Amino acid sequence: MYLVSAYFDQDSVQKLQNLINAVAEETGNDYMIRNNVPPHLTICAFEQKNTKKAIEIFQSFAGDLQSKTIYIPAIGAFCPNVIYAEVVQNPYLYDLSKKIYQNIKMFPDSKCSKYYMPLQWIPHVTIGKKLTPNQMSRAFEKLLELFHPIEAKIVKLGLSKPNPYIDLAEKYFI
Repeated sequence: MYLVSAYFDQDSVQKLQNLINAVAEETGNDYMIRNNVPPHLTICAFEQKNTKKAIEIFQSFAGDLQSKTIYIPAIGAFCPNVIYAEVVQNPYLYDLSKKIYQNIKMFPDSKCSKYYMPLQWIPHVTIGKKLTPNQMSRAFEKLLELFHPIEAKIVKLGLSKPNPYIDLAEKYFI
């Protein structure tokens, strides 16, 4: 599995990392920190057997993308164990998702995850992962106390592998 993710300007990264740190401290669950997972917005997940081919696919669409601002207005959850900051899916994110999907599907040996296809994904920035029910409750309480809407500028697109998180390629936006 490979992930295509958007990364944010330094101010937004700091705000999101502060939320990740606060949830880890409140719940005792440091999965995000321990695994060095930076604040990011996954736009597409796809299967590909060859890492060099995955990087080639990434490079096929990463060259001419634009930096834009997105809005992160709320918190949410994928039950039972993920808490996140929700991102508004605007025309920019839809077009980005669509362009990435169309490029990946041109490679017959690659397959996009059904959870990250255009109009079939929930844009989000994971704040806590692998939380128990008690940790989820505590994380929500903490985020209710700390969370404020964030305007974040997307400045970079990256290709990574999860579990463990490994960066493979990146492209800074114009």
